[in-house]
Amino acid sequence: MNNTLLENTRLPQFSKISPEHIEPAITHLLEEARAVVASCLASQTSYTWENLIAPIEAIEDRLNRAWSPVSHLNAVMNNDALRQAYNACLPKLSEYSTEMGQNAALFKAYCGLAESAEFNQLAKAQQRIINNGLRDFTLSGIDLPPAQQQRYKEISLELSALASKFEENVLDATNAWSKHLTHQEALAGLPDSALQQAKQAAEQKGLEGWLISLQFPSYSAVMTYADDRNLRAEHYTAFATRASDQGPQAGQWDNTELMAKILALRHEKSVLLGYANYAELSLAAKMAHQPADVINFLEDLAKKSRHQAQQDYAELTAFAQQHCHIAALEVWDIAYVSEKMRLHLYDLSQEIVKAYFPITRVLPGLFAVVEKLYGLIITEETEFDSWHPEARFFAIHDKHQHLRGHFFIDLYARQDKRGGAWMDDCVGRRKTIDGIQTPVAYLVCNFTPPTGTEPALLTHDEVTTLFHEFGHGLHHLMTQVDYLGVSGINGVEWDAVELPSQFMENWCWEKEALALLSGHYQTGEALPDELFAKMLAAKNFQAGMLMVRQLEFSLFDFKIHLDYDPAKGDGIAEILAQVRQQVSVVQPPKFNRFAHSFSHIFAGGYAAGYYSYKWAEVLSSDAFSLFEEKGIFDPDTGHEFLSHILEQGGSDTAMNLFINFRGREPAIDALLRHNGITA
Repeated sequence: MNNTLLENTRLPQFSKISPEHIEPAITHLLEEARAVVASCLASQTSYTWENLIAPIEAIEDRLNRAWSPVSHLNAVMNNDALRQAYNACLPKLSEYSTEMGQNAALFKAYCGLAESAEFNQLAKAQQRIINNGLRDFTLSGIDLPPAQQQRYKEISLELSALASKFEENVLDATNAWSKHLTHQEALAGLPDSALQQAKQAAEQKGLEGWLISLQFPSYSAVMTYADDRNLRAEHYTAFATRASDQGPQAGQWDNTELMAKILALRHEKSVLLGYANYAELSLAAKMAHQPADVINFLEDLAKKSRHQAQQDYAELTAFAQQHCHIAALEVWDIAYVSEKMRLHLYDLSQEIVKAYFPITRVLPGLFAVVEKLYGLIITEETEFDSWHPEARFFAIHDKHQHLRGHFFIDLYARQDKRGGAWMDDCVGRRKTIDGIQTPVAYLVCNFTPPTGTEPALLTHDEVTTLFHEFGHGLHHLMTQVDYLGVSGINGVEWDAVELPSQFMENWCWEKEALALLSGHYQTGEALPDELFAKMLAAKNFQAGMLMVRQLEFSLFDFKIHLDYDPAKGDGIAEILAQVRQQVSVVQPPKFNRFAHSFSHIFAGGYAAGYYSYKWAEVLSSDAFSLFEEKGIFDPDTGHEFLSHILEQGGSDTAMNLFINFRGREPAIDALLRHNGITA
């Protein structure tokens, strides 16, 4: 079969991938994988790592390496033909996964290996893969009678399709709305950089004037700076009602029924497997042991944070009345008034800060930070097959000149690219007969693109986002585990997977690190001490409001899965209202439909797990506190984090790895201190 996806190339050949290649290639590889599994089971009477796990890992790695660029292209270069091919493969992949999880002979082989004398001779990482495999057989319904196994398979297939459709609806709704403006006065208040971006967006559509959209850089600029309150309200309404029954596109890409079906099917799957609800099922592979642990953690944080959040909001309301002539604060006023208040209190303008964070300084500065922390050397490579002219490619070596991995980076927002920021696995590390397969990662953001001859200028929040995603990348790339099932982020409990990413964010607030990654885009002038002092003073500005907002998302996610009752329906609106009443200080209008674009939980891996961000922030704050004690670039502490956390992947429990690094279990004190919250 002449198909680029079937070629064993070191890196994906993006320019050669055509939509018509995708389904035949994936079908072929799935058949090949089934044949390998059948051969392993038919030709052995006793099982070892080499005659069972290794060959299956090899063929599934080949399958993953073919699917990875397809999934990536669907996210960053979406079009109808690619979408159709992608969706055609989802049921095939889901069916294969369920089939393997319910393969009684394969399960018996795993059990035999786990009970054999060889098991005790295997490396700890290998043992963990086998034990994880046994757990996953149970979670795939291996113990169910045939009729229930079939129903499990049907549920899995439908959930896969629904998640893809949910994400497509969000993307289509985001792309569909824009507003063309022909008079610059309508955009009064927007800084020059945002105006230039809006003008460039209009030019790309062949229009005169300015074009604003629901791409986040455009939306954020309008909400933060536009003096026209009606424009802010219009833009907010369009953004907050995406893919819903409300707003300017009401009903066109409505996710309402999809969300109800997703929750119902997740609940049904959980009950099939013997769990009371999906929240319990979700925790089967996480650090938290039971739902009460999660609820207590989140509600305790809310109790500690809500008074400060209320105080933050009261001060914002008073400022709006006194300085902005806004008698009643609406949600579309919050970012705008907050920026005015920040400027008033701290003489700190985000636009002035941006001038010191051009991507031409931030990216090399990020690389310099990890070089000082871990002795890593990052170099750009220009010879690679790309999916877009903006994509770049880098190699990463350790201090001994050993190649540790490669990563692609795609930084800027554009049409037909999924919103948000993420790291994804392109190639995973594993030992092969030819040596070590070097890991490769995708790092994707949606920053404001450069305009004209000027580089992209990042807000400090965007700098933090870049560091966050690079932390995920390091977790994937630095692994020294030779077995794919627990190398990199594989096998890591999902409520610990954000530890390395949130950990990296801390360096965005350290003067010694900022000196490496900042400099005025026109003059090269270093970030002034006075400006940095203002940034530090404002660091925890509205930290209470931000904390309870994240807790609102986390509790909402967990409770819609924990409290789901088939007799009452999805309960999304009611539970969201209850959670907001409990923890929130900002009550959005009734037309707000934020849940309809909450892709993390309806289309991503965070269902009944969004709390992971807060829990991982406990881990990351506590881990960083050791650097605060020893020095932020202390090489010994850097080596300890590298060797105990980043290099270990999922080869041990996250708690054991954290204790190995920190010398004790995690404590919440550093999180509260870093957020300026007094318990």
